[in-house]
Amino acid sequence: MPEKITLISDASEVRLDKFATGKIPAMSRARIRELIDGGSIKVNGKTAKPSHLIKAGDQIEIEIPPSPSGNHGAEPIPLTIIYEDADLAVIDKPPGLTTHPAPGHPDGTLLNALLGRYPELQEDGGDRPGIVHRLDKETSGLMVVARSRQAQAALSQQFKDRQVIKTYLVLVKGKVEPERGIIEAAIGRHPGNRKKMAVTEDGREAKSQYQVIRYYRGYTLLEVRIFTGRTHQIRVHLAAIGFPVAGDETYGMKSELFPRQFVHSHRLSFTQPKTGTALSFTSELAPDLTAGLAKLTPLP
Repeated sequence: MPEKITLISDASEVRLDKFATGKIPAMSRARIRELIDGGSIKVNGKTAKPSHLIKAGDQIEIEIPPSPSGNHGAEPIPLTIIYEDADLAVIDKPPGLTTHPAPGHPDGTLLNALLGRYPELQEDGGDRPGIVHRLDKETSGLMVVARSRQAQAALSQQFKDRQVIKTYLVLVKGKVEPERGIIEAAIGRHPGNRKKMAVTEDGREAKSQYQVIRYYRGYTLLEVRIFTGRTHQIRVHLAAIGFPVAGDETYGMKSELFPRQFVHSHRLSFTQPKTGTALSFTSELAPDLTAGLAKLTPLP
């Protein structure tokens, strides 16, 4: 049986998809849009578009189909666990591991690995049990995952409220100057290629902050903090200012030294959802990135 939720809007001039995602943080915005398009989310008893602007007092009816848990099989995929408690785990994701099933990647994902390690997630259900944020398939490093629906909702809210500090190590082509800077440029779908993102006037707000760690001949190693979590944000922002990420074939060019994009989730700080304790973790560069970096010539 589908789960039915009825909400009364407490906000005005807010998109329906954004409002519903905020109320059900365990469900992705893309999934929310699917439900809206399929007529499973209604405003005052009528179907609406994802972009429909709701008003204070509107009644939002949400009908959630049974969780497609049968499509998410548990798999014995090994994970490097940095930290673990009853509510969450912090993993060091290897490159090549997709976060969750998608067209072309029905299994062998981080979600399948989580269900194998934490079978209680299957019982909790949800669209993507345990997943509160994602890293690109070829990005390595730290991720936090939830072990219960309650923890998932709480951690998702921290990401939404921008209370989570996310810092990456990134190598780019060229000499980045000045040594510190902030990039504020909206990101949306590329107008000519729907598989890519781009800086666009009608995109969603995006903010990144960088600092030079070291210069190499032809390259710069950066520490990048992102304040928003847009798809491909770091890669798009840096390419937009003329410094494409090394090894990034989508927004830059192929590299003989780096078989994948040089982006590593280096530091992650957030609050334990139940105790309120501040947690912070660090992951050193993945071996393949370290090997490529060792072949570069550092500059004084």
